[in-house]
Amino acid sequence: MHMADALLSPAVAATMYAASGSVAAYSINKLKKDDEQSKLPVMAVAAAMVFAGQMINYTIPGTGSSGHLCGGMLLSALLGPYAGFLSMIVVLAIQCLFFADGGLMALGANVWNMAFYGCFVGYFLIWRPIMGSRLFGPENDHNAQRLRIILASILGCVITLQLGAFSVVVETTLSGITELPFSAFAGLMLPIHLAIGLVEGLITAAVLTFVFEARSELLQCVDPATAGESKLSLKQTVTVLAIITCLVGGGLSLYASSNPDGLEWALFGNADAGYAENMGLDEEEFGISSSAAETAAGIQETTSFLPDYAFPDSDSAVGTTVSGLVGSAIVAGVAILTCMAGGFFRKKKTA
Repeated sequence: MHMADALLSPAVAATMYAASGSVAAYSINKLKKDDEQSKLPVMAVAAAMVFAGQMINYTIPGTGSSGHLCGGMLLSALLGPYAGFLSMIVVLAIQCLFFADGGLMALGANVWNMAFYGCFVGYFLIWRPIMGSRLFGPENDHNAQRLRIILASILGCVITLQLGAFSVVVETTLSGITELPFSAFAGLMLPIHLAIGLVEGLITAAVLTFVFEARSELLQCVDPATAGESKLSLKQTVTVLAIITCLVGGGLSLYASSNPDGLEWALFGNADAGYAENMGLDEEEFGISSSAAETAAGIQETTSFLPDYAFPDSDSAVGTTVSGLVGSAIVAGVAILTCMAGGFFRKKKTA
């Protein structure tokens, strides 16, 4: 769902930067009150896992499309909505600047569409109410807790991805791109992202169920007493998640689906593979151009050292592996620095 700059007018892009920036500032302010340094390894590995997961496009059968992990629900369930949102910004910004994934001018919109809904709507309206309920049994029942995690994960991913997909349609319409009639674009975006969200929900449920069984106190809104004795130490749990991240980013990424993702599929279709043309836009000439978009593209061309997760001008699979491992490491490091900054400045002010 990474939007390209050509889908947005500068005015809409600036508005989305302001909206996402305001939420980021609020999240930083809230994070300053949280001094749990023990969360830092979890923040690092969770953000890196989302980066690696987003490299894996999975095929949506019968459509000619594919989808990938968004990650907002996963991060908010592990880190809370504020640290989760900031971690998502780190992931999306690094993808944009270093890997040319998503437009730089469109970054504010991509943060809103892919991070805000999962981290805030998903957490406050879905995850927290379901985890605090008595669905499937008493609050302290182990099996009931596990079922609530699965339900919240699937429901949260499906709903928040629908909101994100709808926002893409609204932002594009407000940008005045006449080739994209609202009803037709929405009619393509929402159903395909319903399927993508369902798969993401299952993946998210699998990861969070593992964390629940291994080290339940790492999950938000879960009383460790209801999970029983932890099966792994904190260090072991983080290590397992780190190994999974390396395997996904450095290995499984080589087998990602070559089908266009949901947004590209809606815009361009996949007629070459025998599927529908959908909006039927020309991939070389679509959307709108602006001096702001050209400037942003020039910056990206300078900063992206592994464009499209590959070595420049090379089809070597090694480029994908290097991109997954290097990108995950950068995301982990920057996520830690971002989340530490709040505590650092708070302590400095107190002193």
